Amino acid sequence: MMRLAPRLLLIPATLVAAAACTPFESLWRKPPREGEPPTAAAAQAAAPLPLASATHHFVVGPGQDVVGRLQVTHAFHEDTFADIARRFNVGYEELVRANPGVDPWLPGAGTPIVLPTEFVLPDAPREGLVLNLAAMRLYYYPKRPKDAPKDGPVEVYTHPIGIGKVGWATPEGTTKVVSRAKDPVWTPPLSVRREHEKEGDILPARVPPGPENPLGRHVMRLGWPSYLIHGTNKPPAVGMRASAGCIRLYPEDIARIYELVPDGTRVTVVNQPYLLGWHGDRLLLQAYGPQVDDQRDWSDVPKALRQKTKKPATPLWKKVAEQAAAIDWQRIEAAAAQPHGIAIAVGPGPAPELAAAIAQAPRVRNAIPQGANWNGVEDQYAGDPRFARPADAAAGTASTGP
Repeated sequence: MMRLAPRLLLIPATLVAAAACTPFESLWRKPPREGEPPTAAAAQAAAPLPLASATHHFVVGPGQDVVGRLQVTHAFHEDTFADIARRFNVGYEELVRANPGVDPWLPGAGTPIVLPTEFVLPDAPREGLVLNLAAMRLYYYPKRPKDAPKDGPVEVYTHPIGIGKVGWATPEGTTKVVSRAKDPVWTPPLSVRREHEKEGDILPARVPPGPENPLGRHVMRLGWPSYLIHGTNKPPAVGMRASAGCIRLYPEDIARIYELVPDGTRVTVVNQPYLLGWHGDRLLLQAYGPQVDDQRDWSDVPKALRQKTKKPATPLWKKVAEQAAAIDWQRIEAAAAQPHGIAIAVGPGPAPELAAAIAQAPRVRNAIPQGANWNGVEDQYAGDPRFARPADAAAGTASTGP
């Protein structure tokens, strides 16, 4: 969110309803009384924290399964989780999961916000696009140069995604990108039109390019008919289950992926709610928890994971099997019971508790990171004379789209 002077103009449309129920003076920070310690936000203003680096592009070395790092920032008084999530390129649910007990619509000035920007890579071929539905996150591995060693480092790009809501689940499996379009026309499938009609929302047969188009400005068509990877005109829906099965990205992220990913690229969709990965000699677990429509038995997570060590099918699980006796399975059980989506060490050897890991995480400024895709402009059509966007259409809420 861009910050414009004067400060009195900063309350966004998404907070109007909340602010209406709140005494006006409580929306602003008051100076601490004499002898009181300054708030985190006041301390940040007095001594600015370092600017974060973007956490969407990495080089992954051989045997490495973890990228990024955990970080902590502090909310501004006008922030919502949707604002912070887009600023730091994480999804809404990722932020909610990592910050239990914090109000996502009005976290409050100075509230510490854990940024789950350390990622255990899915256990899948590091080729093309890999989507993990449980994490609601996309990974893209570009093709290596022909002369690159097979066991050498690889690049990976990662972004949060929105996926199909319950009853309209995004499918699992393997397909490929077959075509793409800029400023596409959306032709709502009959099933989607009927679903909207039940709620009194009559969709047109065709939605032209522009601010009302839920595909946003970029679309990539898959080998699965009716399923797309696309942008959105409702960025707060990224990181939620709010679509009719398609995969949504922030406008700035799909613009980058659209340019990077060629037609014919393999697309692998997995559903891995509990990710194990090696970071050096340390095994990390990232627990997201199963989705409500996941039919697998996750009542005993350590048992389910140990089953994979009996006949390990990938190098990851072969190494896990070799180190099984040194892994803290009780810690895995505890993390599975309260999945925060934060990577924690589970062996071999002693490891800090989750609270200690958060305490040790670097504190960063609540601002768009260096090297981020997003420039802070919320209107993706800004400066394009072909699309006139009404002033009151800039704000929106999550809704079912493609």
